[in-house]
Amino acid sequence: MCAAVDPASPLGRRAAAFGVATSYQDWSDRTVAVSEHTVAAILAQLGDEPPPTGKTSGSVPRMATPPRCWGWSVQLYALHSARSWGLGDLADLRELAVRSATQLGADLILVNPLHAVAPVLPITDSPYSPTSRRYVNPLYLRIEEVPEYAAAPEAVRARVDALRLPPPDPGGLLDRDQVWTAKIGALQELWPDVRPVAADPDLLDFATFCALAERYGLPWQNWPAELRRPDAAGLPAAREQLADRVAFHAWVQVLCDEQVAAVQQAALDAGMRIGIVHDLAVGVDPGGADAWALQDVLAGQVTVGAPPDSFNQRGQDWALPPWRPDALLRTEFAPYRQMLTAILARGGGIRVDHVMGLSRLWWVPPGHTPDAGTYVSYDETALLDLLVEVATSRGGIVVGEDLGTVEPRMRTALRERGILGSAVLWFERIDDRPDGPPKPPSAWSELAVASISTHDLPTAHGWLADEQVRVRAELGQLGRPVEQEKEAAGQERAALLTALTQLGLLAPAELDDPDVVVLAMHAYLAASPALVLLASPYDVLGELRQPNLPGTTDEYPNWRLPLSVSLDALLDDPRVARTATVLRRGRDLG
Repeated sequence: MCAAVDPASPLGRRAAAFGVATSYQDWSDRTVAVSEHTVAAILAQLGDEPPPTGKTSGSVPRMATPPRCWGWSVQLYALHSARSWGLGDLADLRELAVRSATQLGADLILVNPLHAVAPVLPITDSPYSPTSRRYVNPLYLRIEEVPEYAAAPEAVRARVDALRLPPPDPGGLLDRDQVWTAKIGALQELWPDVRPVAADPDLLDFATFCALAERYGLPWQNWPAELRRPDAAGLPAAREQLADRVAFHAWVQVLCDEQVAAVQQAALDAGMRIGIVHDLAVGVDPGGADAWALQDVLAGQVTVGAPPDSFNQRGQDWALPPWRPDALLRTEFAPYRQMLTAILARGGGIRVDHVMGLSRLWWVPPGHTPDAGTYVSYDETALLDLLVEVATSRGGIVVGEDLGTVEPRMRTALRERGILGSAVLWFERIDDRPDGPPKPPSAWSELAVASISTHDLPTAHGWLADEQVRVRAELGQLGRPVEQEKEAAGQERAALLTALTQLGLLAPAELDDPDVVVLAMHAYLAASPALVLLASPYDVLGELRQPNLPGTTDEYPNWRLPLSVSLDALLDDPRVARTATVLRRGRDLG
């Protein structure tokens, strides 16, 4: 336990002025003092002048209440059909949306971040570590639906067809490098070689970054000094030299926007009342396009993450640079608004991952372990009001991922604005105690999106089988002996099964049938007042492995697991129909 920073000291006064916490309450409500070294390292990343004191006054009418409905939560890359090139694409998403609306009565699909990746191998696997949150990942394009494909001469189409990849092997891992090489090769065959670039200066900067990354590699911090800023002296000449590649990358983003828009329109035309809800990642790759273009408003020498909690007992470092709160205020939040506008223009809503980051973020100084960071505060009133303003102007819903350690003030701020929170079965406990018994469905929040799990947590079948204990034990992630972890998991499982049985959702004779148990879990969600219910193919299909295991990189196949069945097989699976029926009835949809 380190000594607390003296609030009256110069370090303490400067920390208070910049919103840098010198102590915090951990997940068990224990006060933790932050070391002077950590506080000083964080302050070194901020400007000379502290941001204005006090909070911005709220100026936006609460959001409209979304309809009572259900939908899917999907990892798009994991979907696959007979026409997929190595991973799920936007045409697969459209097919899922249309058939889910017409056959199952679904109203929305929450999809993983579709943010852009840098055009340099190796392609990052994580959707949550993009090169830009303002643009779209070309890996998700359906090549055959690019307009230039239909108009191309037969010889060109033949060359494109020769690059086509088979769908992923359900028993293997996704290879994004292979998919990128094939799709970019196909797009280069189809490119109409139109030199003029759209007048949008942000798109021009992004396309320029892509061309420079192809020439000089990554990260941009290793480029020639005269190219390390979007306003650098050497950039005009470099842009002229790379005019073909700049135009190509701008054209690719136009294609991405067209196909994303087509998915949303198809979803609405099929009867969905919301459509596609896009996930917003917490940050961006420090060596990527947004970090290059927005370096004056990002703290490039620190990373964000999370302090230790009951599930990630060593804390987390997500290797993403945070917004600088002082710089956001200085720019009147313009970069933040531009990002929100770009994402909400593409669908029916936005899910803000780690929404607590609009109030405070866990900053980890360079060279420090995740547990040796501290919180830095933001103007949450201004950030939330802008979020509501932009979403309302687009007619979209807003979901805040408010799991983990969240200050009561932040949850109140979300409710006041009509922003939906996140209710996850694993975490809904009486008195919100991590080890407490399950909270009855009637006690869940109405202003919430309810689900069994998330991409960072065990799947339903994995949880029933103790898969999360086995994997974390093998990887040395447990903070206590494996026997204790198994015992705790067994107690949690027994408590939930008892609750399902007492509510009449599960008969004692059905306890050994995991598919029936998981259907009862969905019925548990449906018995809650939560406005929106989400089902995941991972849970319905009986997948054991979760999409991502926090705290790992190559030790676990994060973001590389395809679904075990094709899209057609998913939608024809009787378990899907049964789940949809349960969720529709829970939303009074018949």
